[in-house]
Amino acid sequence: MSKQKKVDSPAVLLVEGKNDEHIMYALFEKYAIPDTFMVVNCEEIDKLKSTKNNLVEGIGVRLKGSNLQRLGIIVDADTDIQNRWQSLKDIFSESGYILPNIIPQKGLIIEQNNKRIGVWIMPDNNANGMIEDFIRFLIPVNDSLISIATHILEDIESKSLNHYNQNLHKSKALIHTWLAWQKDPGTP
Repeated sequence: MSKQKKVDSPAVLLVEGKNDEHIMYALFEKYAIPDTFMVVNCEEIDKLKSTKNNLVEGIGVRLKGSNLQRLGIIVDADTDIQNRWQSLKDIFSESGYILPNIIPQKGLIIEQNNKRIGVWIMPDNNANGMIEDFIRFLIPVNDSLISIATHILEDIESKSLNHYNQNLHKSKALIHTWLAWQKDPGTP
């Protein structure tokens, strides 16, 4: 995938963080997804709304771009998937796009104004969570390290030694712990 930030690319995938960007590249490589679009790290969900932030343009500016043909968006649900969906609907509404009241279970793909738009809310368009919850689905059931990582996190939480927000970032802590123990530690 193109790591360049070409402003006027005809096909763009917006993600909300550096980890998300690297995970996407790893998935594209593993599943041989062709290099036909540019991945843009928007740094955080709120910057998807802005008209311009550093080199990253928001959704509205991109939708008005004459060259844009396809726009994909991958964001985390975090703690309220319906709230996340509503914020995306509002952004699109400001640009004249009408999205359904609830995100379809298999994600959203629409064609409007000669543009194809896709939205995926991590982990699965149905549950609260983040990209790390999605990655958890990809770990084989018989992987022994994930159960050890889970046990270690539960142990440090029971002793109040964790510095992460248990409710919001436990899956992030779990996946990054598991990744640290792989052949190439820390690689997404």
